Amino acid sequence: MSAAPRETIVRMGEYAVARGEGVLVGLGLGSCVAVILLDRHARVGGMAHVVLPAASLGRLHDKPARSAETAVPLLVGAMNAAGASVARIVGRLGGGASMFASLLPPGSVPIGERNVLAARAALRAAGIPVVGEEVGDTIGRTVSFDVARGSAVIRSVGRDDRVL
Repeated sequence: MSAAPRETIVRMGEYAVARGEGVLVGLGLGSCVAVILLDRHARVGGMAHVVLPAASLGRLHDKPARSAETAVPLLVGAMNAAGASVARIVGRLGGGASMFASLLPPGSVPIGERNVLAARAALRAAGIPVVGEEVGDTIGRTVSFDVARGSAVIRSVGRDDRVL
């Protein structure tokens, strides 16, 4: 009997890379976005737990993966160091909900939507195609990304799991 793959929790504003059998988990994504990257050939995957669309919107600079614009280059660099090639990396996105949209002034763009747009833009700038996403709506999510299988399971209360 083989051991279960090692699970790494990716907390808000953090990122992690796994090679081979790792599982990366983003818990309780509300307006945050999990940026999930995979080079299937090299068996290298990564996840960033993005909190803000731009670094200039935050006061804390101790976690450079807090924003989409900084998290994606960091994650790609760490994956390259682990043997991935940006030419083979594909992306997936999970989260970006509008948890408190009713509290926003009319005409405002919810932070979750802004995070999704910023993550897509950062991936586009890096030349990484988005091959799947489960974003938006008003529900929280948990993402579990199995690098060996190359799949991300999105879980939400009261809904069926979705596999990307």
